[in-house]
Order: sequence, then structure tokens, then C-alpha cells
Amino acid sequence: MKLYTIGFAQKSARQFFSLLHENGVQKLIDIRINPRGQLSGFARQEDLPYFLDRLTGGCQYLHLPVLAPSREIMEDYRTDHDWERYFSRFEALMDSRDIPGSLDRNAFEKAVTCLLCSEATPEHCHRRLVSERLARVWGNMEIFNL
Repeated sequence: MKLYTIGFAQKSARQFFSLLHENGVQKLIDIRINPRGQLSGFARQEDLPYFLDRLTGGCQYLHLPVLAPSREIMEDYRTDHDWERYFSRFEALMDSRDIPGSLDRNAFEKAVTCLLCSEATPEHCHRRLVSERLARVWGNMEIFNL
């Protein structure tokens, strides 16, 4: 199974939607805390379903906040920039949420899926932590960061 991840920061709308379309993404799972933020631009929750339908040939949109960090974890990271602390706290949060046990693996396998966050690159982004956990627990998964 393939799992894609993408961040919208530092991408134009053309780049963002072209990457999804070119890679055959059928379902975009938004794992942001605040998908309605002003900084989201073309990636605002209200607009994404429309753009996905028109620009990618019908890609579905789903907001799945259970895969987002808590506001407290995010606020602390924005203050202290301590990645190791963020990493351990987010891993513990995913444990408490029973990730991936609480997810429907079949739903990920039925459609080419991509996890959406805001960070431009995955190195210091929770989408990488989520995708790596899914691959580690579920097995037989390739991760592609767009």
C-alpha cells in the first residue's frame, strides 16, 4: 500500500493540486488542528473539497483531527522549538488515542490516500510521525512525501 503526505506551505495552488493529481491521490486526509486558519489560503477546509473535485478529478476530502496534535502540544512547540519533547508528547498522544488501532485500515487501502498538514517538509512535522507509525504497525506500506 502507498501512503502519501503533503504540506501546503511554500507550494502554489498549481504545485499542490498537480502533485495530488499526478500521484493519483483519491482521498486527502486533513490532519491539522485548525483547517480553517487564515494562513491556509487555498488549503482552507471550506475550499478544499471544491478544489479537489475540480482540479484532481474527484479526490475526496476528510478532516481527521484524531491524527492532529493537541493545541497544548503545538503551542508549547511553537514556544520552545524542542522537537524531541514534541516528538515524545505526540507519540504518547497517539498511544492514548490508540493510533492506528482506532483507524479503519481498509479505508486507507481502498483509495490512494494522502495525509495533509501545513509544514513544507516532513522532517519536523507530525504527518511524518503519523505515517511512520501506520507503516510500522500496519506493515506493507510505502510512504511518499510530496
